[in-house]
Amino acid sequence: MSKAREIPAGLSRTGEIAGHGNVASQLYDDLRRRIISLDLPPGTVLLRAELAAEYGVSQTPLREALQRIEQDGLLHVHPQSKTVVSKIDIAQIYEAHFMRVALETEVVRHLAHQSSKETMADAMAIIRMQEAIADDQDQLRTFQELDDSFHRALFGGVGHQRLHQLINARSGHLSRMRKMQPHDDRKIRHILDGHKSIVAAILSEDEDKAMAAMRAHLSETVTNAPQLRDKHRDFFT
Repeated sequence: MSKAREIPAGLSRTGEIAGHGNVASQLYDDLRRRIISLDLPPGTVLLRAELAAEYGVSQTPLREALQRIEQDGLLHVHPQSKTVVSKIDIAQIYEAHFMRVALETEVVRHLAHQSSKETMADAMAIIRMQEAIADDQDQLRTFQELDDSFHRALFGGVGHQRLHQLINARSGHLSRMRKMQPHDDRKIRHILDGHKSIVAAILSEDEDKAMAAMRAHLSETVTNAPQLRDKHRDFFT
């Protein structure tokens, strides 16, 4: 592709994105979301002049946003030239998954060790929202966002929200691969059952059981990485 894809209308009007918070941060969030969701697939060429015009911003905050996304490993920025969405790197997928399992199993161990009823109440509320839309394919993106909210709530329960942000920043390649996985009924059930098992184990104050539940919940994330790479070779390094 030779140009950026269509920008959401709410962000393209001049001044609107600048009217709320930090412009560069908003650009970072929106462009990164579009890359993760594969709206901007690997190999897409982003022309900075066109992006600036469509978002209605100057080159300075756009440059800062692109540099931050490059640090996440999702872009290759060529100064005075073009910017290209990076291809998915299998090695980085496994590295991010290793980090996620290590951190999240430790999080649930701490939650099982301490009194976590309030955090678990929040987690169960998220599960109920997921169940309410589980059968609606039109709500798949919302379901996935709630999945992220569930894990963020666990990190919040032990006071380590920044670690959840770190995982997200380092998991761009993993997150893109997850978007390529089929979210059929079996996958949806696996996610919901995993969340419920994690909560039940934490409430039972069984640290080993909580860690095992989290490890099982995350186990399917990378199992079909080689098959997805073979199926979508243009998307992978």
